[in-house]
Amino acid sequence: MFTGIIEEKGQLVRVLSGHESGSIEIKAKKVLEGSNIGDSIAVNGVCLTVTTLKSDGFTADVMPETLRRTNLGSLSKGANVNLERAMAAGGRFGGHIVSGHVDGVGRIISTKAEGNAVWVSIAAPGEILALIVEKGSICIDGISLTVAYIDDKMFKVSIIPHTGAETTLLEKKAGDIVNLENDIVGKYVQRLLSPYGNISAAGAAAENETASSGLTMDKLIEFGL
Repeated sequence: MFTGIIEEKGQLVRVLSGHESGSIEIKAKKVLEGSNIGDSIAVNGVCLTVTTLKSDGFTADVMPETLRRTNLGSLSKGANVNLERAMAAGGRFGGHIVSGHVDGVGRIISTKAEGNAVWVSIAAPGEILALIVEKGSICIDGISLTVAYIDDKMFKVSIIPHTGAETTLLEKKAGDIVNLENDIVGKYVQRLLSPYGNISAAGAAAENETASSGLTMDKLIEFGL
């Protein structure tokens, strides 16, 4: 498990991709401290298992499917990546629960400065947006962020100077792809409610759909919702 608090920016050394296997090599420093072969490190929000360790970096195996479904396969040599070691049992919980299992990708629409912050607008698929709520959490390239705005096509986050300096997000430009992981709490709620109808996290279902599904206020109270 991760928290979305980036420990350092690493640098992509190379990606080797074959038909049935692949690997990724990352130059790093801080995340190597205390790490061992077999440990988990999130690279742009993708949980990877360390297979080799060197004094200045590490290598991890990646499935071709991972390269296709995340932005790892589209990165160029020398690109910066966000790195976080798995949370220690006695560690501080600074962000939100992040599994390192990317739900999909979004595309940067624009960035716009406002005071000391920068607004980042990201277009995302409907199934991703359905599990995002304003003022809720979203993981973007491994970064735990608070959603400041959402509609049916995109969402926005506001980046403070520290986050901008310590992560890769403000290095992105319009059209770049980012990895997205929804808040796991919303995914569990959606799963638990699925027997009662298609309840969208972006808003309540129409009253007639709710009634026909058998979902009532009493049921929500029963489930503690």
